[in-house]
Amino acid sequence: MTNRWACLAIACLATLLLSLDVTVLHLALPRLVADLGATSTQVLWIADVYGFALAGLLVTMGNLGDRVGRKRLLLAGAVAFGAASALTAYAPNPELLIAARALLGVAGATIMPSTLSIVRNVFTEPRERTAAVGIWSGMSAAGFAVGPVVGGLMLDHFWWGSVFLLNVPVMLVVLAGGTLVLPESRDPGAGRIDLPSVALSFAGMVAVVYAVKEAAYEGAWQADVLAAGAAGVACLAVFGLRQARLPQPLIDVRLFRRRAFAASVGTNLLAIFTMSAMMLMFAWYLQLVLGWSPLQAGLAQLPGGLSGAAGGILAAALVPRIGRNGVVALGLALNAGAFLWYATLGTELTYATLLVPMTAGGIGIGFAFTVNNDNVLATAPKERAGAAAAVSETAFELGGALGIAVLGSVLTGVYRSGLDLPAEVAGSPAGAAARESIAGAVEAASALPAAQADALVRAARSAFLDGMHVTSLVTAALLAVVALLALAGLRGVPAVIQDTEDAAVEEDEPGAEAARARSAGEQ
Repeated sequence: MTNRWACLAIACLATLLLSLDVTVLHLALPRLVADLGATSTQVLWIADVYGFALAGLLVTMGNLGDRVGRKRLLLAGAVAFGAASALTAYAPNPELLIAARALLGVAGATIMPSTLSIVRNVFTEPRERTAAVGIWSGMSAAGFAVGPVVGGLMLDHFWWGSVFLLNVPVMLVVLAGGTLVLPESRDPGAGRIDLPSVALSFAGMVAVVYAVKEAAYEGAWQADVLAAGAAGVACLAVFGLRQARLPQPLIDVRLFRRRAFAASVGTNLLAIFTMSAMMLMFAWYLQLVLGWSPLQAGLAQLPGGLSGAAGGILAAALVPRIGRNGVVALGLALNAGAFLWYATLGTELTYATLLVPMTAGGIGIGFAFTVNNDNVLATAPKERAGAAAAVSETAFELGGALGIAVLGSVLTGVYRSGLDLPAEVAGSPAGAAARESIAGAVEAASALPAAQADALVRAARSAFLDGMHVTSLVTAALLAVVALLALAGLRGVPAVIQDTEDAAVEEDEPGAEAARARSAGEQ
C-alpha cells in the first residue's frame, strides 16, 4: 500500500526547493554581477529567463505528466534541476549563466505541476486531500521565507554560486525518495500531445510575461512591449479556440464553466498580483529605508512565510465551519488589513509593529492559496490533475508578473512625482540616478559630501515612503474587492468536494444543482 504521507513529504521537499531557488537569486545578483561583469541587459535576462521558461512550459509539462506518468516526469525534472543548478553555480560567464537559468526554468516546469498532481492522485479522501494541499501550500510559503535567510548565510561565507549548489543534495534526496515511495499515475485515455497547441501556449505565455515585465522596466507604451503583448494575446486567443475543438486538449476550456474552478484560478491570480507588491516593497523598505542588512531583512520576513505555512495547515480545519468561500474571503481580508497597516510605517520601526501585520497576512494568504488550489484540483477530473495543476501554477506566475509590473509602476510613479531633490544635486548625475529609484539614490549618495548625501537620502526615503503608502492602500482596496468576489464566486461550493460527483458535473449542465445538493447532504 502506498504511504501517502511519505509521498506528500517528497512533493513538499521538491516544492520547497523551487521556492528557495526563486528567492536566493535576488540576494546573489549583486555579487555575481561583479564577478562575471554582466551588463544591465544580461542582468535582466539572468533574473527573468527562468520565469519565461517556467511560464511558457507549465501547461505543456502538466499535460506531459498526465500522459507519460507524473512520477516519471518529476524524477526526470529532479535530475535536470540538479544538473542545471550545478551548471549555474559554476557558470564562468553571463551567457552560460543565462542558458543555465533557462534550463532551471524548464526543469522547474516539470516539477511544479507534477508535485501537486501526485498529491491529488494519492489523497483520494476529500478531507485528507484538503489537508495535504494545505501542507503543500504551506511548504511553498515557507520556502519563500527561508530563502533569504539561507541565501544570506551562504553569501556571508561562500561565493555566489554556493546558493545554487544547495539544490543538488536536496534533489538527490527527492530522486532517491521518489523512486522508492511515489506511485506512478497517468491518464489512461490520453492521446498524443497536440504540437501546434504546445507552440501556441509557449509563445503566448512567454510573450505576455515578457510584455508585463518589460512594461515595469521601460513603460507600457514602448514598441517592443506593445508588440509582444499583442502577439502574446493573439497566440493565447488562437490557443483557446483550438482547445475548444480538440478531443484531447492541453487545457479543457470547459473546466472554466465550473464556477469553483474559474473563481479559484481567478482569485489566485489576483491574490498573488497583490502579494507581489509586498515582496517588492519590503525588499527596498527594510534595506534602503531602515538600513538593515540582507540577512537581517531575510530574518525579519521569516515569520510571514512561516505563518503562511501555518495558515495552509489551519485552512482545512476552518472549511467545515465557515465554508470554502468564507475561508478564502477571510484570508484575503486579513491581507487587506495587513496592507492598511503597512500604509502607516515610517522611517522608525519597532519590530513588533511589523510582526503583527506580517503574521496576519501570512496566515491569510495560506488560507486563500490552500482552498483555491484544492478547489482547482477537486473540480477537475482526477486523470487530468497535471493539466489542472498547471493552470493553477500558470495563474500564479502570470499574477506575480502582472503585480510587479502594475503595482511596481504605481510605487515608482509616486516616488518620482514626490521626490524633492536638494537644489545642489538636482541637476547632477546623482540627481538623475535618484530619480530612477531609491536604490540609485542611496548608491549615488555614497560618492557625495556628507551633507549632500544625507539630504539626498532623506529626500529619497521620504518619497519612497509616500509611494509605499499609496501602493499599500491600493493593494488593500484590491484585496478587499477580491475578497468580496471570492465570497460570491465560491458561494455554494460544498465543504467536501466528492470526486465521483462534483468533479464530473458541469456548472451549467442540467443536474448540476442537484449534484451539489446531494454532496452537501452527505456531509
